[in-house]
Amino acid sequence: MDTEALDNLRIVLDPLGQTGVALALMLVMFGVALGLRVQDFRILAARPSLYIGGVIAQVVLLPLVTFGLIHLISPPPSIALGMIVVACCPGGSVSNLLTYLSRGDVAVSVALTATSSMLAALLTPALTLFWAQAYAPTAELLLSLDVNPMLFIGQTTLLLAIPLAAGMLVAARAPDVAERIRKRTTVAGAAVLGATIVYGIVYFYPVLWPAVGLLASVTIMHNTAAFATGAVVGLILTRHSSIRRALTFEVGIQNSGLALIILLAQLQGVGGAAAVAAVWGVWHLIAGGLLAVSYNYFDRKRVAVVIE
Repeated sequence: MDTEALDNLRIVLDPLGQTGVALALMLVMFGVALGLRVQDFRILAARPSLYIGGVIAQVVLLPLVTFGLIHLISPPPSIALGMIVVACCPGGSVSNLLTYLSRGDVAVSVALTATSSMLAALLTPALTLFWAQAYAPTAELLLSLDVNPMLFIGQTTLLLAIPLAAGMLVAARAPDVAERIRKRTTVAGAAVLGATIVYGIVYFYPVLWPAVGLLASVTIMHNTAAFATGAVVGLILTRHSSIRRALTFEVGIQNSGLALIILLAQLQGVGGAAAVAAVWGVWHLIAGGLLAVSYNYFDRKRVAVVIE
């Protein structure tokens, strides 16, 4: 496998494609914001230490664990960049569903997803740049891309903050309208993103296929570390298994779609990084589903033992 070819691969979009990706990014954030409600944050008053600990696990610990894993396995720079961007993105709404299916505390999951999504407008670009600059190979990669730090943070924050603020305003002023259009905006954003992924895979298949093994192994290790981080934080913060499950999914499930869009729109479509985000998007659903099934299996076993 030619890792240099992977690092040098760029998914270059024409002006129309760039506009489409930027629109997808705004639609994704607008759809997320439409689902935010004031009641989602009641946990802050009820259990502040749990809430703050969960936020720290997502915003601080996951990027830190990712940084440590990158030093441990020394992946190609483009793959390392993809890992960093994914780790710096907010939790995905899929975590709420998986928490529900595994009989976890959905209120905790929703509160943390809502918070990380709100913080994403500023923290995602800033943290991405911080951690990428802290690792020499990715810092050199950013230098080769001629990334202007202030411009990157400014543009990305603007692209995230405007739809986020607009969605929250609609959700607050017209909740019925927000509920009606939320699914449509989510589907539209996902459709544009899906089309971009398919195009990239087909067009760059000759370069990506030889790297499938590396991409899969790195993603599985990274995602396992993310789930483990959430589980350990849960063990430290609470004795309630339902809350521990919520924290496990909240840190293990990241909005990789947002990561992919940021890479395509703001970081010149670095091939290895975009591939990591795409593979993560598939794998965390598989891993999360298996984990939910495992939780339910052990719950049934525990009930059976009690009955006997």
